Amino acid sequence: MDTRLLDTFTTLARTGSFTAAAAELHMAQSTVTVHIRALEREFGTRLFDRLPTGALLTDSGRRLLERAEDVLDAVARLKADGDGAAGGRVVVGAPESLCSSRLPEVVAALRTSRPEVEISLYAAGTAECVEGLRSGRLDLALLLEEAADFPDVTTEPIGREPLALVCAPGHPLAAAPRRVTWEHLGAEDFFLLEQGCSYSDDLERRLLAVPGARPRLTRFGSVDAARSCVCAGLGLALLPLTTVDEHLRQERLVRVNGPGFADVPVRLARHRRRWTAPAAQAFTEALRAHSD
Repeated sequence: MDTRLLDTFTTLARTGSFTAAAAELHMAQSTVTVHIRALEREFGTRLFDRLPTGALLTDSGRRLLERAEDVLDAVARLKADGDGAAGGRVVVGAPESLCSSRLPEVVAALRTSRPEVEISLYAAGTAECVEGLRSGRLDLALLLEEAADFPDVTTEPIGREPLALVCAPGHPLAAAPRRVTWEHLGAEDFFLLEQGCSYSDDLERRLLAVPGARPRLTRFGSVDAARSCVCAGLGLALLPLTTVDEHLRQERLVRVNGPGFADVPVRLARHRRRWTAPAAQAFTEALRAHSD
């Protein structure tokens, strides 16, 4: 069997669109259609339902998908063993805070030590990272999660990320003479990261659990946006220390003398059944070296 057909099949299964699959594979949409029809003739069953909203895997298609991924994975291993090269492109998903603070030095180190490895960083939250690993859009992902139990995805802790509760120097809580309690925080304005950010979600739960609390909570998809609002004196934010340490040194932000927050584990995630290519392994080794 021509493995190009399986590659087209898995790409269509991931994108759910003949047009998107054709664009990703750099082929005509009609070629995608020909490949899928050839596979359906080969297996004697319909693999996709063609719907106005896109292509949806049938039960037969879902059963084939797992086996097709295994075959393509095995082919990739054979190619890597054959040429002995460790180069290639690695797509890594990670929270924006890690993309902007922790990962640039890892990428810079790899460019010096392993210039044949190309790293593409993709800023995404936990849910999007997990979906990306399952679909094959991501090779690896970093998650800021206390616990991570996802089907088809395995994780390992590689470090911890300290958090800081911050406000502007002119904010009333900046110079509070006593430790700020949860009751005090329950009356404040907060700028949190988007839903799915584990430490933001946990802070929201703890604030809303305070009896009579009426905090104003605004969600952002960007660390920069949340931090800018806090710098303007509009409220508080709980952010990774690496994203605010320069602002703290410049006294544009101050840490709130309030409840303590545990460091968030940084977890390296990959698909449980998918092979880790040499280039991805090179990134993993560099990441571990910079996490010690």
